[in-house]
Amino acid sequence: MMHFRAAVCAALFLFLGVTSAVSQDVFLKSHDGDVEISGTLLGFDGEFYRVQTIYGELTVDGSGVFCEGPGCPNLINFVADVAISGSATMAEILMPALLEAFAQAEGYRVSRKSENKQRFTYVLAASDSGETLARFRFHASSAEEGFADLLADEADIAMSLREIRPKEAELGYEAGLGDMTDANRSRVLALDGMVPVVAPGNPVTAMSLQQLAEVFSGKIANWSELGGPDAPISVHMMAAESGFAQAVEDQLMKRANATTAETAVRHVQNEALIKAVERDPFAIGIASYAERSNTQLVTLRGSCGFSLAASRRTIKTEDYPLNAPMFLYFPARRLPKIARDFLSYTRGPAAQIVIRRAGFVDQTAEEVSINLQGDRFANAISAAGEEVELADLQRMTSTLSGMKRLSISFRFQAGSSKLDAQSRSNVQQLARAFEAGVYDARSLYFVGFSDGNGPAAGNQKIAQRRADSVMKAVLAAAETANPDRMDLQVHAFGEAMPMACDDSAWGRQVNRRVEIWVK
Repeated sequence: MMHFRAAVCAALFLFLGVTSAVSQDVFLKSHDGDVEISGTLLGFDGEFYRVQTIYGELTVDGSGVFCEGPGCPNLINFVADVAISGSATMAEILMPALLEAFAQAEGYRVSRKSENKQRFTYVLAASDSGETLARFRFHASSAEEGFADLLADEADIAMSLREIRPKEAELGYEAGLGDMTDANRSRVLALDGMVPVVAPGNPVTAMSLQQLAEVFSGKIANWSELGGPDAPISVHMMAAESGFAQAVEDQLMKRANATTAETAVRHVQNEALIKAVERDPFAIGIASYAERSNTQLVTLRGSCGFSLAASRRTIKTEDYPLNAPMFLYFPARRLPKIARDFLSYTRGPAAQIVIRRAGFVDQTAEEVSINLQGDRFANAISAAGEEVELADLQRMTSTLSGMKRLSISFRFQAGSSKLDAQSRSNVQQLARAFEAGVYDARSLYFVGFSDGNGPAAGNQKIAQRRADSVMKAVLAAAETANPDRMDLQVHAFGEAMPMACDDSAWGRQVNRRVEIWVK
């Protein structure tokens, strides 16, 4: 029989989950015999059963029940099974590097078995006995396939170079995966940039974001229109189904009310795109910053003269406008302990070194001296006018003098007061640093800036509110931190230090930000 208290206890675990398994019938019975649950086993993570019952999907603590039936797992020699699907870039390069480093740190043996180019498995085993502990099964495909595998319960983790789309999140919620837009359902693993690249020696070294969009839409078709030779432009882009290409569409093309030309040459792998651009002196592509090889980067510039070049620092601070955070998404169910340990490892300092060595941009907070930010203060002086006076610049300089800027910044979604994905991840990162006491006995300023649209006084107030809201979000996330151990302050300087030109939506979004300064 099923007692009401059994249903309540099981319901407490509805937010948990386990890895997928072949569905089979099981019968769970408590040690005292008072609770009996029958249904179809959906998975077992070594600690908890996930069972489909007449009451819905329940997750039950395995330590409190006996299992009977053909679906019961081997409790003595349990092997964790973790399915990971999505972005080929993450599957082929970053995740294996992190998994191998994790295994080495934990003293596990690690081996790789490949089924084909897209599917391979990493096996982790005990170093002494050689007993298999876990299998991490990878499907190197695309963001779309990764999310589809999550919906089909064929993956435990999805890898993506873009945020989950509203329709995908809606389908996930209907499928019982939870709110996939919630901060607890995703994590930024590492950072990358979407950079325009040309062949070495191409005389065109800079263009605006609008021009870049027009090149890829086919509106600008000859290099002479950009100050280059009289030659047709050959456009190269990643495959349309890839998360990288979809991120380009979201962040570049849609904002210019344009679409990528059908004549663009599509590539399944970034490496193939890079080789094609290197061979063709009249080619241009948008590639991964981490895998740009010997191509020549094109600097993004605005009509006001400000330039936005891709670098580790500008990608990490989001000063570069075409960022590509590398996401992991997981549904609202429990993963095996070894998988949870691996995910915890990816947030630590050792993992950040692995990420950097793999060529991607890590999330380690760096402190940038004010002496290394002369170009930013020069931009502030050149942009000063009737509404931003010398006194405003002097107040900003006086406040920030002797401080260092953290590489953690906060920016907002286009046309919204909601933080973007990378910034939401930064909230958690800074909160963990607060809890660890990293900034105890130090001064930490949340400094708000705005774009130049509208009256300066109004922009100053908006920047102040944004900085205050970010500080409150970080403190709310840092549940065990003691804010009294830090000197936390909120400051705002409105439009006094623009990072980009205000004549485009891209520039205005870059300028609307909250920076963190410490001393």
